[in-house]
Amino acid sequence: MLLAMKLKAVLTAATLAGPFAMAAVTPSQNVLTMPGFANIAAGNFQYRVAGDFSRSGVPMAAPLRTMRLDTALTIMTRQVSAAEYARCIDDGGCPRVPMASYGADRPMVGVSWRDATAYAEWITRVTGKLHRLPTDAEWVFAAAEKASDDVLPVSGTSDPVKAWIARYEAEAGRERPIAFEPQPVGTFGSNRYGLQDVAGNVWEWTDTCFIRNVVDASGVAQATNTNCGVRVVQGAHRAYMTDFIRDPRTGGCAAGVPPANLGFRLVIEQEKWPGLRRMAERVADRMLRLLS
Repeated sequence: MLLAMKLKAVLTAATLAGPFAMAAVTPSQNVLTMPGFANIAAGNFQYRVAGDFSRSGVPMAAPLRTMRLDTALTIMTRQVSAAEYARCIDDGGCPRVPMASYGADRPMVGVSWRDATAYAEWITRVTGKLHRLPTDAEWVFAAAEKASDDVLPVSGTSDPVKAWIARYEAEAGRERPIAFEPQPVGTFGSNRYGLQDVAGNVWEWTDTCFIRNVVDASGVAQATNTNCGVRVVQGAHRAYMTDFIRDPRTGGCAAGVPPANLGFRLVIEQEKWPGLRRMAERVADRMLRLLS
């Protein structure tokens, strides 16, 4: 484990030292029209922490905290469209995935976290601006009044199967968007920041890993397991999906009711160094998986 961590650090440093000017790549010809972005000022917000929490072996509701986003957030006002993702495929930047016939101007669905990350890296090279998936906290902040509070009735049991059933039943009772097929942009309205179709029938990938936490008697939570093979997705409710899953109806949902569709929207990284480091770490992770 220690060797793998050291190797990752070396690979990350090598990646940063090489194409450090990756954000200044000359854009390719016939670049697609980019979506609009909302620039949301920094501020405080209420955030139900992502992950599973337990005390003395019994599942409990995740803590609700007041958090602050210290810098402005620049985020797409709509989800990445099928036409935009198709251009990435044609340019060799994205994995080739089945393209539905519902319309190129509708949200791209049927993509995994890995696919969405590949698109973010491609559009970064094309535009010269660092794009990435939002964190779960950033998504909740940007979703504003459209974000759902995922507090669920706890099962009162340490049996993980019963706890999962209790979560499933609570989520299944929530109101659902009517249509399965991704709808035209704007079908589900806009929030106060101008973001369209938030919490509609397309769940969106975030960059946040699944974390299991144990809460001690004093109320302090300690992470006992961080699984970045499972990522948080956000929509009508929060869910946790294996990062290579494209169709949630086929499985891969780590907890609760599976989403209807998997898509994504991106943020533009304002501070270049943190963004470059995150991208370099993803490259290092992929290289480690190939070496293992």
